Amino acid sequence: MQNEIKIMIEDENGRIDKQLSEKLVDYSRSQIQMWLKKNYVQVNGEIVKANYKVQKGDVVLIHIPEPETLALLPENLPLEIVYEDQDVAVINKPQGMVVHPSAGHPKGTLVNALLFHLDHLSSINGVIRPGIVHRIDKDTSGLLMIAKNDQAHESLAKQLKEKTSLRKYIALVHGVIPHEKGVIRAPIGRSTVDRKMQAVVDTGKDAVTHFQVLTRYDGYTLIELQLETGRTHQIRVHMQYIGYPLVGDPVYGPKKTLKGHGQFLHAKLLGFTHPKTGEKMVFEAPLPEIFKNTLEKLPKND
Repeated sequence: MQNEIKIMIEDENGRIDKQLSEKLVDYSRSQIQMWLKKNYVQVNGEIVKANYKVQKGDVVLIHIPEPETLALLPENLPLEIVYEDQDVAVINKPQGMVVHPSAGHPKGTLVNALLFHLDHLSSINGVIRPGIVHRIDKDTSGLLMIAKNDQAHESLAKQLKEKTSLRKYIALVHGVIPHEKGVIRAPIGRSTVDRKMQAVVDTGKDAVTHFQVLTRYDGYTLIELQLETGRTHQIRVHMQYIGYPLVGDPVYGPKKTLKGHGQFLHAKLLGFTHPKTGEKMVFEAPLPEIFKNTLEKLPKND
């Protein structure tokens, strides 16, 4: 066993799985239920199940198991390499591809493909995320910068932190935005309603998104977005927050939406200073076919 968590029940009551999920915000409820199912949770020295009703004075002891070791193997997956040299690579990630392995996605990820197609990757983010400097969601397409050595990784990560890199996205949102551009400044953190989601919350981290209207359609708007910060699901959360959720977003958007492969969000433009040469580099990736075809079918709102 890797770790133990000890909790004293004070005034709470109700099912233990619910109470633990509220107290242990770093763990999902499904993970807590798995611990209960595998007898990792004891109350007052006795193993209990998920439906156990906690009482004042209960002492809960949780044995956190060692994380499962993921076998990280190179895979010959299709990969569009936009640029590559000895220090960096730029990848155009397709929709549907997870960036790095996790318990739910042990293979078929961008990292598996990188290990097959590239000769070297940085080690700063550990064995599960070699070369990964920043991420985009599974169903977001577009450009990612990859570090092929640790020196390059440190430089690219510093540029992200200091906001000197350039990242522009194209998104299709529900609703017709009346103004030409805007800035959303709203902190993002874990949702208090659904722990699997992010949300604008007072306790969240600062998040800033700039947007500009490109084209208005009947019931929809095509926008360009530029990030100042890189919070989880930032664009998706911010656009929902101001009332214009992304089309096709299965988490933050409406159920009635246009058919696609997830949210219509594309990392179109990526710019950074080369870690070794100091050259300013800018790359652009065209919209995926399904995105272009969807726009062509929409009547414009002139």
